[in-house]
Amino acid sequence: IEVNAFYFNQGQNFKSFPRAITVDHKRYTFQDGLQMLVQKGQEAIRFFDMTDGITNFRLRQEQDQWFLVSQRPVLR
Repeated sequence: IEVNAFYFNQGQNFKSFPRAITVDHKRYTFQDGLQMLVQKGQEAIRFFDMTDGITNFRLRQEQDQWFLVSQRPVLR
């Protein structure tokens, strides 16, 4: 995947989130998301649960590499 834009939350802990990604030549812009940090030895891996309102995405960031873990429709 390609991360095209980022945004930053305005809470006490200043965190960055992906704002838009491209997967298989299709661009998605996120409305909301959550971030989880997993410590693996000396390495930190960040997971993001993001939504564009239609589809939920789980992304994984390891160093500068991004991976699409899952993509599923929003349940209503």
